[in-house]
Order: sequence, then C-alpha cells, then structure tokens
Amino acid sequence: MCPPVLLWKRHGLLFGAGTLCVVVNVRGIGPLWYVGVALIAVAILLRWALVRTQRPAGDRRPVLVRLPVTGRWTALNGPATKIPSHTHSHAQTYAIDLKYDPPRDAAGAPHTPPFNWVWPVGRLPRSYPSFGRPLLAPADGVVVAAASRQRDHLSRMSLPGFAFLGLEGFLRDLGWPRHLLGNYLVLDIGDDVYAVLAHLRRDSLLVTVGDRVTAGQHLAECGNSGNSSEPHLHFQLMDGPDVATAHGVPFEWEYRDDGGAERRGVPEDATHLWSGERVGCGA
Repeated sequence: MCPPVLLWKRHGLLFGAGTLCVVVNVRGIGPLWYVGVALIAVAILLRWALVRTQRPAGDRRPVLVRLPVTGRWTALNGPATKIPSHTHSHAQTYAIDLKYDPPRDAAGAPHTPPFNWVWPVGRLPRSYPSFGRPLLAPADGVVVAAASRQRDHLSRMSLPGFAFLGLEGFLRDLGWPRHLLGNYLVLDIGDDVYAVLAHLRRDSLLVTVGDRVTAGQHLAECGNSGNSSEPHLHFQLMDGPDVATAHGVPFEWEYRDDGGAERRGVPEDATHLWSGERVGCGA
C-alpha cells in the first residue's frame, strides 16, 4: 500500500492527535493549539476526500446473490428506500440491515423488546431474537478477511442509548474497519465482487481466511458487535476486499413477502422477507 493511501485511511489518527493537542494545551492560542487545529483540519479533508472517492459510478447492474439468512426478517436502512442506504463511506452505498422478526406469539406479543425512552438504557444481546441466528454464505467464494474477537455489547435502544450510539459511532468511524463493523467476514465471490457480513457474534465464525465456502453454508451467527444499536446483520457487496477504499455494488435477492409472493430485488425498509425454504413456518 502506497504511503498516501495509508495516510488517507488513517485520518482518524490525525484527528485524534489534533484533538489531543488542543485538549492538553494550557497556554491558550499558541504553537500547540495551531498544530492541533491543523491536524484536525487535515483529517477532516482526508475524510471528505475518501468518502467522495468511494461514491460508485451508479451504472452497475445488481448482482444476484442468495439471501444469507433463514426465517422471517425485517429490512432496515436498505437501498430500495434510499441511496446511499447508509453512506458511501466503507462501501456502504447499497448496504442493508436485517433484523430477525419471527411471527408474533399466540397472544399477539412481539418477540423483540420495545424501544425505551429512558430505562432500561440497554439490554443484553440475548434478549433479542436476532442474536445467535445462523448466517449463510450468499454465494460460492473464498474468505479473504475475518474478525471475531470483539464483544457483543448491550443494546442502544433507548434515548440515552441512542445519544451514546451517536458519539460512539463517530469515534468508531475514525478507527479501523473492525471498530465500525464489529466481528465480520469478507468473501470474494468472483467477478471482482466481495460480500461483507458484519456485527457477527463473538467467536461464532466457523470459517477462517483462505477457506472456500459454498452458497448456503453456515458461516457464523448474528451478533451485536461494532456500531450496532441491537443484534442484526449488516450486509453489503463491494468491488474490492478493503471496505476503506472499495465502492459499493448493488445486489438483489430472491425472497418471499409476508403474503407468500415470490419477489426478486431488495425489500423496502420496515417490510418483511422470508427465505424461500422457510416460508410458511414459524422459524
């Protein structure tokens, strides 16, 4: 990797160094203060330039891949509702979040804990039905990157939790990809397309770098690591193995809606989707 690109990707270090210079400065406006402000300004410019270069051309046809989950899930923050669905940063232009959402029980009560205004500030990950759900390979491929040692933290599903999530997300975004993605897998699925599965459960990965996988193979479990408000799967395709420099690639799935209708594409936000083999069951 050439030095300019390395510096580009590590803009967070410059931001942190600049902030430290400003904070520890006790002599008012002077050399240390100017150095800190200059480092922060350079870091912001590098960040802006990096995100700008990660904007895809927008003329690529969607890649058909397998749905990486089984059962009934809810789509959130997806490209069917808006593009970029997340941000162009980290190749997330066409990314989507999936939350396991099984049918309600006999009493009509939802399985997922509700959002809390104040208390409890956070809940244990195992309180959510998504936590521990199996995640599958979206296509045949090779594992080119993996991380599995980050903890599954408490949920952020409250007003205080969301406030903390905002600050936490900003700081995570300045660091390495694993700080944002948590535990993750990157798969080379051919034709210069790479699949990312993120926020995985700690120590749940069943494959390592270099392993060949087949479509539908059990790879890991859904978790709550990284920049995550509650246990869910973050999924995206990109045109390179490095999320810090790659561009997002559009994709589509074959799935069924709650009415059993077969569809091809990406579901809109807050709508449900079923993997074909699980339609009609309560799994």
